[in-house]
Amino acid sequence: MVVSLLFLALAFFAVGQAGATRNGAQSAADAAALAAAKESRGQFDLGDLDGPGWADLFDGELVGENGCEASHTYAARNGASVNGCAELGDGRWGFRVTVRSVKPVGDTILPGTEGRHAVATATAVVVPRCAFEAADDKKAPSPGSLDCEGTELDLDPDDLPDMSDLFEVRLTED
Repeated sequence: MVVSLLFLALAFFAVGQAGATRNGAQSAADAAALAAAKESRGQFDLGDLDGPGWADLFDGELVGENGCEASHTYAARNGASVNGCAELGDGRWGFRVTVRSVKPVGDTILPGTEGRHAVATATAVVVPRCAFEAADDKKAPSPGSLDCEGTELDLDPDDLPDMSDLFEVRLTED
């Protein structure tokens, strides 16, 4: 009976070790996806937009540059390597990242776990905090105004807001 309880305890330990490796990989995937989306948001140049471009940006028709390079750095900082990073192709501005843990589950009482690595996927999207309203006069110096969570802001082409003030980055469940 003692041997059975000892075996059962070791089996639970092995499952716990695998779960910890999986959780670490998920954290790395989350960090990598957020980094890719933030990098893409940060590379977007608001100064390149014309009047209609502002409406396209807040309607989700424009997206920033590819941010996948940043995903590799954050995955590595969290003990994983990126297996895949891709822009979302479903009309949302964001990235889906798949990572693989660098360290395997390790030696346990369960055979075959010593070479197994955890794999995890995460998706991060860039979503607007504001709604854009175009200026009535096409020749106005401002392309329009933004309603950011109840705060009205007239756009000044010479003093544009930061992208992090206009768009947030968050994880989604896909």
